[in-house]
Amino acid sequence: MEERDQEVCCEAGCSTPRRLECRIPVAMVPPPPPKKKKPLSLGKKKNEKREPSKNGYFQPPDIELFFAMAPRRHACAL
Repeated sequence: MEERDQEVCCEAGCSTPRRLECRIPVAMVPPPPPKKKKPLSLGKKKNEKREPSKNGYFQPPDIELFFAMAPRRHACAL
C-alpha cells in the first residue's frame, strides 16, 4: 500500500497548493512607516546658548607647580 502512495506522489510531482485556506491574505491597508528617532537633548533647548565658564574651560589645580619644576639631569648608566 505504501509503494502505491509513493508512486502516486512521484507521478503527480510537486505543486503549489491552490486552496483558499493555503493562500496568504492580502493586506488591505499598508503598515505605517517607522517613526523618526528624536535626537537626544541634554536638557538645554535648541535656541539657548551656553555661557562660557567663569574660570575658563581647563583649570588644573597644580599647573604652576608642573612648570616650576626644574628638569632632572641624571647620568645614564649603560
